Amino acid sequence: MKRGHQVTMKEIAKKLGLSVSTVSRALKDSPELHPDTKQKVVEMAKSMNYQPNLLAQSLRISRSKVLGVIVPELTSHFFSSNISGIQDTAYKRGYNVMICQSNESFIQEISNIKILVASQVDGLLISLSRETKNYQHLQDLYDRGIPFIMFDRVTEEIPVSRVTVDDAEGAYRVTKHMLEQGCRKVAYISGPEDLYISKKRKEGYLKALREFGIENPERRIYASNLKEDSNKAIAKKILEEEDRADAIFAMIDPLAIDVMLVLKEAGIKIPEDIALAGFTNNPTSAVVEPSLTTVLQPGYEMGKIAANHLLDKLDEITSDEPQSFILDTTLIPRNSTKKSK
Repeated sequence: MKRGHQVTMKEIAKKLGLSVSTVSRALKDSPELHPDTKQKVVEMAKSMNYQPNLLAQSLRISRSKVLGVIVPELTSHFFSSNISGIQDTAYKRGYNVMICQSNESFIQEISNIKILVASQVDGLLISLSRETKNYQHLQDLYDRGIPFIMFDRVTEEIPVSRVTVDDAEGAYRVTKHMLEQGCRKVAYISGPEDLYISKKRKEGYLKALREFGIENPERRIYASNLKEDSNKAIAKKILEEEDRADAIFAMIDPLAIDVMLVLKEAGIKIPEDIALAGFTNNPTSAVVEPSLTTVLQPGYEMGKIAANHLLDKLDEITSDEPQSFILDTTLIPRNSTKKSK
């Protein structure tokens, strides 16, 4: 082992074939564990010259009563709903909240985490940026024993708790709805392919197409970086195709609104020529013309559950083992998919 290397709980866990959370509980002398397990962990820690991380220790003992929150953007109705749920829950339990925006930047996300940790928040609630493909910064947090959970934009590569909606089921329902309206050439415009929600919504989309016997279902999938120019370029590409789509499912409502503008500029009638649906239920979706069919995500409830779970972990009310909370979605059919039969 290199000189100066600080042994982590992850390394102790690997040596013993245990989970990091078990090692953490053993070092805290948790009454939940068998005495033999605790003894093995303590002896291994001593043999490896393990030194508790002082910052992580201060987060547990000298509470700041502040939670750190990182979201991709503050202007999004969905993420502002998350924040409201987090704040309301935190305040009721005697905590304040520090909020950072990554602005969909991987570098800014890393910077936000460093700032919040330096501010000695008690724990973090993180929703990943669309640029985040490398998770080493999260692994570092985990290895240092700093409490955090993820919500909405998550990764399954780090063993921490996650709060999401049932993205696959929501996408399945909205795609099935368009197929039931008579559409047979449904396109899906995804976000970056590495995003968890992109993958899950693609799963639901494909499930619906296969149920309806649509051949070569993956041929109408497009990936956008979710910026306006990319969204509109893909919409124009769809219109130029010889075997043009008769319906478009956009991964999020802002993407669907960009597509709607392109369709209108091209003289396409919605839904007569091309049906259109989104996902999120932003306030704009109900007031555009035609009103946008979408899927409701319980953003406020997601924030409440995420905050309560993190606080339960901090108060050792719940197990250290990672949990997955998956919330239901609701299909909201509107005029953008209402085809006359």
